[in-house]
Amino acid sequence: MSQHCRWGILGAAVIARKNWESIKNSGNGILTAVASRDPQKAQQFIDELQRYVPFSPTPQPCTYEELIANPNVDAVYVPLPTGIRKEWVIKAANAGKHVLCEKPCACNAQDLAEMIAACQANNVQFMDGVMFMHSDRLKALRHTLDDGASVGDLRRIAMQFSFAAHDTFVNDNIRASRAMEPLGCLGDLGWYTIRFALWVMNYTMPQRVRANLLKGTESEAVPLEFDAELFFPGGVTATFYNSFRTYNQQWAHVSGSLGHLLVPDFVLPYFGSEVAYSVTNATFHGEGCQFDMEDHTRRVAVREKSNNATNAQETYLFRNFADLVLSGNLSAHWPEIALKTQQVMDACVKSAEQGGIEVAV
Repeated sequence: MSQHCRWGILGAAVIARKNWESIKNSGNGILTAVASRDPQKAQQFIDELQRYVPFSPTPQPCTYEELIANPNVDAVYVPLPTGIRKEWVIKAANAGKHVLCEKPCACNAQDLAEMIAACQANNVQFMDGVMFMHSDRLKALRHTLDDGASVGDLRRIAMQFSFAAHDTFVNDNIRASRAMEPLGCLGDLGWYTIRFALWVMNYTMPQRVRANLLKGTESEAVPLEFDAELFFPGGVTATFYNSFRTYNQQWAHVSGSLGHLLVPDFVLPYFGSEVAYSVTNATFHGEGCQFDMEDHTRRVAVREKSNNATNAQETYLFRNFADLVLSGNLSAHWPEIALKTQQVMDACVKSAEQGGIEVAV
């Protein structure tokens, strides 16, 4: 293998535009091919992005089948719609290609288990495309959670990830299509909120969940607005809300016996040269006629740029994946936590379909 991981993009999706530059800035990856059902569409995609972030040599356009068979591709990034993703992940694995898979990884946990099994059988790496998992901010957050004083014993995790879609979204976006994205906002946004809760809990699974479909498409009940409650061992609870109907929010809040922390942009860091969060250890004093609540909030910042920079979480994702490929030291951690995320999501779907009853995980 060369000194670079040779990437192919399987599907010229919008998110692939961001990750085109992340591959370039990773330092250990190059892009050799872009696939579309129509190679002319792939060529147009390549021509446009080469003007902004050029690769040399220029990536080649091809069909899905041609990319899978291409000997100059070591790893495939798969941003295909969830409804058709399983087939192509398994084909890629069977062709000996490592797989970086967009989320939600599959329509259900059984499908994802089959995808992961194909990767394991062919000794190729599987990883989902959760960028915040590769941010240096997560290391700082773990230190804060574990220091014994900032948060104390965990009690509650609360999260929201939402955006207000335009009026024609239901009719012209695949994220409202039962065939293409059956999990709707739960899959598109809830993958992140579920993953953050699991990460906080060191991947201890919730024992049960309770979830509600607050708003779905009229014809197919694809989730447009969804909330859930997760019940973990030891009494820790987590709640999340995802929506295509509520304006941009992406916050996570963790509360404990001694304090709480807030990450205002845990999925997509606000533009700048730092990623940050706040820790609050408010104190209350009451004496005589005076009742004082003191704030005691401190900001913790990590030097890390946003939006595809060489030290941005998107670039770390592709760099870390390529490191695994190039070293040959494949990691079982990444497919394991992807499957756990999908299993919790399945339980949420089951609960919502049964009117919000508690469902065991």
